[in-house]
Amino acid sequence: MKKTALITGATSGIGRATAHEFAKHGINLVLCGRRQDRLDSVQKALSKQTIVHTLNFDVRDKTQTFEAIASLPKAFQNIDILINNAGNAHGLDPIQTGNIDDWDAMMDINVKGLLYVSKAIIPGMTERKSGHIINIGSSAGKEVYPNGNVYCGSKHAVLAITEGMRIDLNPFGIKVGAINPGLVETEFSKVRFKGGAAADNVYKGYKALQPEDVADVIYFAVSRPAHVNIADVLMFCTAQASSTIVKKEL
Repeated sequence: MKKTALITGATSGIGRATAHEFAKHGINLVLCGRRQDRLDSVQKALSKQTIVHTLNFDVRDKTQTFEAIASLPKAFQNIDILINNAGNAHGLDPIQTGNIDDWDAMMDINVKGLLYVSKAIIPGMTERKSGHIINIGSSAGKEVYPNGNVYCGSKHAVLAITEGMRIDLNPFGIKVGAINPGLVETEFSKVRFKGGAAADNVYKGYKALQPEDVADVIYFAVSRPAHVNIADVLMFCTAQASSTIVKKEL
């Protein structure tokens, strides 16, 4: 029987690449995002390969999140795989000059949004005693770096929540894991640096991870045999050794 996966943040980057990878393997998709036009274009691109349903909502909005997921047609209500991918980074300010709106955005999406979506999906998994949850963390959840303060805090929280989920859902046979990429070439830096030259320079002089690289690892994790759970993965491009060490060609 074909599995159904729900992916948040599916309109770009890692989320969109994961949707494409899953479609190749015939997994039915529920794609979630804030931009309906982009959801429509991904749906159109993938509908030849698999069945796709889209949900347009913002994970920060608790009511919107629960209403959207409750609105799923019967054929999509049993979510076998949840990919909590929606996330963001805003600003690179030291803590003393940090922007509170940036802090709220990061905590609301990266932590609370992940919790809201999980809360809407997990009861069905526990009832069926099956399911697989992959939370997309970051190398920032393993290592704090200068001016990373709140973003690193939010991603450390993702890892702690992932471990807590794995323990609590263990009696139900539900797999839980985290995939934690370092530098990935996506729109992420445009948001973080708020556009401009700094955002364009982030990926110059070396080959960063591509969204498809991360999607490959996500699919690898969800396609293991029933007795195997990939609990935690840290992945870098070859040029990156840590959050602060990247070998760039001049």
